[in-house]
Amino acid sequence: MKRLFPQATAQTSHSSAPFDEAAGQEEPAGTRLRQIHQASQVLRAGGVVLLRGEEPILLLGAETALATSVAELLKHSAAPPVLLLTRTKATEIFGPLETTQADVLAFALPKELLSAEALRGFAETSVPEAKTWSSRLKPAAWQPRAGGAALKLIKHAGLLPALVVAKARAELKDPSAGDRAASPSESDLGAYSKLLAQALRPIAEAVVPLAEAPEARVIAFRVEGLGVEEFAIVIGELANHPAPLVRLHSACFTGDLLGSLRCDCGQQLRGAIRRMAEEGAGVLLYLAQEGRGIGLVNKLRAYALQDQGLDTLDANRALGWEADERNFHIAARMLELLGVKRVRLLTNNPRKVAALSADGIEVVAREPLVIAPNGVNDRYLATKAKRFGHMLG
Repeated sequence: MKRLFPQATAQTSHSSAPFDEAAGQEEPAGTRLRQIHQASQVLRAGGVVLLRGEEPILLLGAETALATSVAELLKHSAAPPVLLLTRTKATEIFGPLETTQADVLAFALPKELLSAEALRGFAETSVPEAKTWSSRLKPAAWQPRAGGAALKLIKHAGLLPALVVAKARAELKDPSAGDRAASPSESDLGAYSKLLAQALRPIAEAVVPLAEAPEARVIAFRVEGLGVEEFAIVIGELANHPAPLVRLHSACFTGDLLGSLRCDCGQQLRGAIRRMAEEGAGVLLYLAQEGRGIGLVNKLRAYALQDQGLDTLDANRALGWEADERNFHIAARMLELLGVKRVRLLTNNPRKVAALSADGIEVVAREPLVIAPNGVNDRYLATKAKRFGHMLG
């Protein structure tokens, strides 16, 4: 089989990439993503992060807050901090919110609730005291202008979307102060999904014969500055097919690897590979977007809520996430790097068709990939059709 990227190695030169030469004095996409990645790791470890912008602010994830990090945030704050929540998370804590339609809400934190225990309670909401604590929260007078970017960062960290935010003291507003590598900017968070696509590089390729597709190879891509890896399973010779079958498959540890009956992911994965082999060519993009983009840990939390009666969409929202947090810019970029401009998209999800089309990939046809209910995932599939608009008929 002819290699598509014979030059791809783990040491592929950065200078060979078309997006490394940013306009003007702008930093390369990989450098900007590295700041987001390092800040995400600090938040996951319970640390405080500086978010740069017109109004620099300090952030602390509620889910991972430590007593020492709360003290650190207060030390460097220019004003009392506030609790920042997505609208869906606030609704879970307070019930229906009829006074505002804002997507990001800030609440004043009484001193007695500025503790690691209380903050974790607001994030997880399953803590028994959370409802009692919430009765002492009032809308904050200060609404951080970068609140949306702050919540995007906490989501990139894979944490529940609840965090403490405070105005940074004057000495921290200098971009050179502190560890700048872990101080992302508000604008970069707004451009995050496009930066991911720009910083994508092929790094490895190997022939990997599969049980149902002997003529298969796997190509690994890496997002520079972030360490995230994406994979393309290429069946046959794409050059012989002007519009090959393509599937955008979000990683599903429980379905793809464990054979979970709660979803149809594993069957769709293997069914797509089989159909591509039968046609002689195809591409399956295996995307690092577990649980519609909320991550494996949060997907398990959503499963627990589904066991209490919520459907897939409402469970995600109860955790503070949107129904679907995925974006497909990176998928379009992978296809571009593979030289695939026209596709027959193997999907039941019209949103994927629209996403690829918006990024310049011509979708000449949508091919259905319908899996029959198994007695366990019946409600899951019904929710896909009724509430997510998937075409399962």
